[in-house]
Amino acid sequence: MASEVHDRTKYDMNLLKGIVICKESGEYLVDLILDSDINPILLSSFVGALSLFGKDSLGRIEEIIIKGLNVQMIIVNKHRLVLITILDKDFVKEGIREQAEKALDNFYTLYQDEIDECIEVCKFDSFKKILYMQIEEYFHNLQNREEESMKDFGFFTEAIKKMREN
Repeated sequence: MASEVHDRTKYDMNLLKGIVICKESGEYLVDLILDSDINPILLSSFVGALSLFGKDSLGRIEEIIIKGLNVQMIIVNKHRLVLITILDKDFVKEGIREQAEKALDNFYTLYQDEIDECIEVCKFDSFKKILYMQIEEYFHNLQNREEESMKDFGFFTEAIKKMREN
């Protein structure tokens, strides 16, 4: 019974805590925060500092796990930008890095001229809707993929099909 409850919630959007996009320097640009306990400006400063520190001595930071809070952060660096995805530890991470890269590519394509200018970050607020739609599509695709895999039992599917035909 407990596993049934767990299975039903593994594609729950509430397992995604938020997304923050900032410059490598940690300068905050935009966020889609779904958990009100997360401060996106502090988070972008923290990850920006880690990125700057890590670049010289540790390499790129791609993942941070905070065990006491049961969250995980997937970090993508591209176009001199950083995208931080904050996830519950139970979040299904299948393809999440590719989705994060896609979101960062989209952001850069839309705003590449504005990123280096000294402008108000509210200029990027319209990107929140794009992020949210991408998240919904991601969960929808995961759910559909699982439903399709439940219909296919490999060799046995063909054997059952042939038995029914006879």
